[in-house]
Amino acid sequence: MANSLKDKIGSSDLVTLMSAHNPLSARLAEEAGFDGVWASGFELSAAYGVPDASLLSLTQHLDMTRAIVEQVAIPVIADIDTGYGNAINVLHVVAAYAAAGSAAVVMEDKLFPKDTSLLAGGRQELVRIEEFQGKIAAACEAGKAHDLLVIARTEALIADLGLDEALRRGMAYAEAGANLLLVHSRRKTPDEIVAFTERWRGPVPLVIVPTAYPDLTEAKVRALGKIKIVIYANHAIRAAVSAMREAFAQIRRDGGIHQVDKQIASVEDIFDLQRVPAMKAAEKKYLR
Repeated sequence: MANSLKDKIGSSDLVTLMSAHNPLSARLAEEAGFDGVWASGFELSAAYGVPDASLLSLTQHLDMTRAIVEQVAIPVIADIDTGYGNAINVLHVVAAYAAAGSAAVVMEDKLFPKDTSLLAGGRQELVRIEEFQGKIAAACEAGKAHDLLVIARTEALIADLGLDEALRRGMAYAEAGANLLLVHSRRKTPDEIVAFTERWRGPVPLVIVPTAYPDLTEAKVRALGKIKIVIYANHAIRAAVSAMREAFAQIRRDGGIHQVDKQIASVEDIFDLQRVPAMKAAEKKYLR
């Protein structure tokens, strides 16, 4: 699976990933034509109804990532936040995600426990550069046998430390062995990311998450030339919440499901997403 992501990065001018918080949302991302799936810590936290603040356990996220990997044919990138501790923790964690079939992991340079990046007033504290370099080296070693890609994520812009610090950290992380660099911003326009990209002289390509600056389209990203992956990091859960709220409210307004039933996915559509036809074909072949 990791090789397929490498192939996509090598052969495509831009690789697009859609977020998922379970195998069903991952299948819908695959059905829509995305190149890969982002096993999102934010989305899974939301699905559990808890803040994205290092509250989910490693097992909870790893088990869901493994379930997603098993049910889609496109590569899955795991969002492992800060790596669940220091470099020794990272050795254990990344080996587990690699064995589970993840094509890549993204690890960020915040202190554990973290606050989610776009939270107003959140704690955005970063670890020392040297410490994070050690965590990157550990991740590279742990994933080597499975050809796992390590994507280092700097939160320097999220922490308002400026472009120079973001560039300094990015270069240090590339030197430590990261395969790609994710640079994140919470500005409402893409100016900060564009400026970073134009100044980036590092040896690895960039990854962005345009949640806060949705006007940066894929065409504009391609024109920048140094960005290889775009992650739509939370749109599955946000779309699901919007659709469920609308359907639930209509049922209450109408006093029943007689109107909403015409507007939502059919039971047969869900059967198809569950691959019931394949199960029934197997029954005919093997049940005796």
